[in-house]
Amino acid sequence: MGNLSTGGLEGTEKRGFTIVSEEIIIAGFGGQGVLSMGMIIAYGGMIEGKEVSWMPSYGPEMRGGTANCIVITGDEPVSSPIVSMFDTVVVFNQPSLDKFEPKVKPGGLLMYEEDSIINPPTRTDITALPIPASRTAVELKNQKVINLVMLGAFLAVKKVIKPATATKALYKVLPERHHHLIPLNKRAMQKGMDLAKNLNKS
Repeated sequence: MGNLSTGGLEGTEKRGFTIVSEEIIIAGFGGQGVLSMGMIIAYGGMIEGKEVSWMPSYGPEMRGGTANCIVITGDEPVSSPIVSMFDTVVVFNQPSLDKFEPKVKPGGLLMYEEDSIINPPTRTDITALPIPASRTAVELKNQKVINLVMLGAFLAVKKVIKPATATKALYKVLPERHHHLIPLNKRAMQKGMDLAKNLNKS
C-alpha cells in the first residue's frame, strides 16, 4: 500500500479511477490544514491503489508561517515528487495565490479560499474557483474544518479519489483522539462539494 517517510508519502499499487494523473499543490499559512488536506488525498490514492507522492514544504514556523505540499496521484509511477507547474493549485491566502497563480498549467484549476483573498486571480487561460470555505467553517462552528470544505470542493471538480475514500483516509490522517470529529469533517466535505457544484452551474 505504501509508506510514510521523511521524503514523503509513496504508494506502489495501481488501479485507475477517473483522472489518469494529477499534479497538485496546496498552499497557505501553517495551521490551516494545508498539509493534512494533501495527506488525505495521498492516503486516499493509496487506498484506491494509485501511485502517489506527498511532499511537504514548511516556512520558518509551521503554525502561522507558510506551508505547502505537492501531491501527485495517478496510474503510472511518479517519476519525481517535485514539479514546477501544476494541474491544480489550491490556496488559502493571498501570498500563496500571488506566488502560485503563475504555476497553474494552461487549462488548469486554481481554487482559492474566497474570504482570504483581496486581489483575485487574473489569468484567463485557467479555471478560477472561489470557495467561501472560511464562512462555511464558521457556519459549522469549527474553523478548523476549513481544509475539509476546500477538499470537498476540490473532489467535486477533480475526481482524483472518491469522497468515501477520503473519509476512510481521515482515519489514517487524524490522531485517534480526534476520530470523534470525523462526522463533522464529513459534513464539511459535503458542504464543499455542494459549493463547488453550485458554482459550476452558475
